[in-house]
Amino acid sequence: VVVVPGPTAVSAALAVSGFSAGRFVFEGFLPRKGRERTDRLAELADERRMIVLYEAPHRVERTLTDLAAAMDPDRRCVVARELTKMHQDVQRGSIEELHQHFFDVPPKGEFVIIIGPRLSEPTERSDDDLIILLQAELDDGASTRDAVSLVTTITGESKRRVYDLANQL
Repeated sequence: VVVVPGPTAVSAALAVSGFSAGRFVFEGFLPRKGRERTDRLAELADERRMIVLYEAPHRVERTLTDLAAAMDPDRRCVVARELTKMHQDVQRGSIEELHQHFFDVPPKGEFVIIIGPRLSEPTERSDDDLIILLQAELDDGASTRDAVSLVTTITGESKRRVYDLANQL
């Protein structure tokens, strides 16, 4: 599907997403970090409608990491870049697959991320997933205590489990 320019990238992204027309929630840009971001991701994890986000290129990979931690990493997702422009690109896959794609291919341009509707209950996170999240928070300057608290809130995992993994780092 090729879309023509319109008043907003949201409508163009929904048109090219491949998801069936239905209800969606527009979140705009997520908070950059801290408790506000963690709380918003935890709220979005329970959202059953499609979720539409805007994201800057230098934060796409981190956002996909956080989304994979907060939600089912196999949840369907579309990342659309430079919609209605010459270098338009649309990537489809699971949140985890798209995270890996943008880890390998540095993102450029303006992004719209559409997360498909939640189809099942979330699964328990692996230790590796939790360690990646903890490391990202620690790299951003969070204390171990704050990193554990943020990861626990995002994922819903037990504080004891996350704290034990933090101690391994």
